[in-house]
Amino acid sequence: MKPMRTERLILRNWEDRDRDLFHRINSDERVMEFFPFRRDRAQADAKMDEFRARIAEDGYGFAAAEIVATGECVGFVGLLDTDHVPSLPAGTVEIGWRLAPEFWGKGYVTEAAEAWLAYGFETLGLDEIVSFAVAANRRSTAVMERLGMTADPSADFDHPDIPDSHPALKRHVLYRLSRKDWQARKKAAGQPPF
Repeated sequence: MKPMRTERLILRNWEDRDRDLFHRINSDERVMEFFPFRRDRAQADAKMDEFRARIAEDGYGFAAAEIVATGECVGFVGLLDTDHVPSLPAGTVEIGWRLAPEFWGKGYVTEAAEAWLAYGFETLGLDEIVSFAVAANRRSTAVMERLGMTADPSADFDHPDIPDSHPALKRHVLYRLSRKDWQARKKAAGQPPF
């Protein structure tokens, strides 16, 4: 992927120097509060390699977000095909994120996600982008709402990858954003939609 620049961030593919941070955000209890697993270093390295290969092949994915001013990687934000969620139609693309706790509350996810929405609608020509999270994950659903996404309770689902041993994490809420609504939001904000 060609790196994207926002006001404060560079969105880019993963590099070996990101491995410590990637492991940390996949094993930290606060970051992984709504996930039934924590990754050890080998598992985190394998997942980062998977993300990196997918981004290299597709041109997008859950990409590293780096602070321009410091060069620090804060976590990831990006677009991903949702082929792992059988209740969603083939070709559905989600927007997702995961940041280290010290970078929470600074607007980095929203800033990076806005760039990814533009990429999805303008470059990929998507008609819709979705996002989903455990129903109790208010931090993530608040970001979805800030992005102009709308909850679709009729599409909420039990995530197939959540084991029965974690019933409180099974139910996921789904949010949607259509290209038309994204364009209207940009126009209302006085920004060109493309």
